[in-house]
Amino acid sequence: MISPRSLAISALAVFALTTDAVSQDRPRLRDLGVTVGVLAPGPLNAITDVDGVLVGQVTVTDGERVNTGVTAIRPHGGSLYHDRVPAAMYVGNGFGKLLGVTQVRELGELETPVLLTCTLCVWKAADAMVEWALEQPGMENVGSLNAVVGETNDGGLNDIRNRPITPAHVREAIESASAGPVEEGSVGAGRGTRAFGWKGGIGTSSRVLPESLGGFTVGVLVQSNFGGILTMAGAPVGQELGRYSFRNAIEGDSQDQGAGAGDAEGAPTSEWTDEDEGQGSIMIVVATDAPLSPFKLERLAKRAIMGLARTGSFAGNGSGDYVIAFSTAEGVRRQPDEEWTELIEVPNDRISALFEGAVEATQEAIYNSLLKATTVSGMGRTADAIDVDEVARVLREYNVLRP
Repeated sequence: MISPRSLAISALAVFALTTDAVSQDRPRLRDLGVTVGVLAPGPLNAITDVDGVLVGQVTVTDGERVNTGVTAIRPHGGSLYHDRVPAAMYVGNGFGKLLGVTQVRELGELETPVLLTCTLCVWKAADAMVEWALEQPGMENVGSLNAVVGETNDGGLNDIRNRPITPAHVREAIESASAGPVEEGSVGAGRGTRAFGWKGGIGTSSRVLPESLGGFTVGVLVQSNFGGILTMAGAPVGQELGRYSFRNAIEGDSQDQGAGAGDAEGAPTSEWTDEDEGQGSIMIVVATDAPLSPFKLERLAKRAIMGLARTGSFAGNGSGDYVIAFSTAEGVRRQPDEEWTELIEVPNDRISALFEGAVEATQEAIYNSLLKATTVSGMGRTADAIDVDEVARVLREYNVLRP
């Protein structure tokens, strides 16, 4: 007899295959011939370029009212409770429901994977992860566990009050996590999100430092669901395509002069209004194999906000902008029963290149989340994917793309 859990996962697998085919037709930033920054990406240009990092995703949709999912980031494939990684968090704007933040800040370590999902599913996802973790070998006597779950609000396309995430979804995301390429766009926790007025989603990127600067890797994964004025590698794409925050107010003030970017091709035609105020959120996960203490990881996390700003975000009042950073280096891991901790870490005078890597990878991950996203409909609304041809046209006009 086939269990309900197996049926649910099978249905999701069929959907994932369909989504993969559509998403593969859309480019990442570098496929357009655009690079940001000066550092080279890793082989996958993904957070999984950082040694040990695994990513798993489950997309949950019914094609009408449900568009959400779970994205799981595992710093390594072992037991995080027994082999904890140093971690830190930084808050750009705190309008969000990030679970587990106080203990991470107090102790500076992760003891569970990091889950991303929708706002009202945070507690269901955490409960399911705790159940999964307590079933693992060596966890028989554990009586305390700090589940870390982040979110963005996908209620525009998703029946968020129905809280559609189940324990089966969470388990599948954690257990399917792998070190290979990371699917981007309208998948996992990015299924129902929007960014800059277009369809947002999951995006990732990485940077590898030259050996003379340490040879370390920095990887970033984002769940983009925020507003602003989209700028791509310096080109004002959002303004040129007529979709940006405060557009309605600005056009209203300038109509007497016959001005207004609202006449531009690609302006929104749906009833969406929150892009006018820059509402929304973003979760940013930064991983590195550089041996860093929690204090230095917090410094690294701060730089991810700089990458976010480069894309055109201003961290609006209703935006939850959170960064979680961790190190996978074995020399800085912690065991709960150890008597002494001895750390060898990157000194302050050698950390600037890592900062640059975090800025660049965050910026590119956000662009990838937009470019790879596919059009999604739900709750009577449609979030359209950004027009790649129109993006390329603007980039050419501003000499970002050259013949």
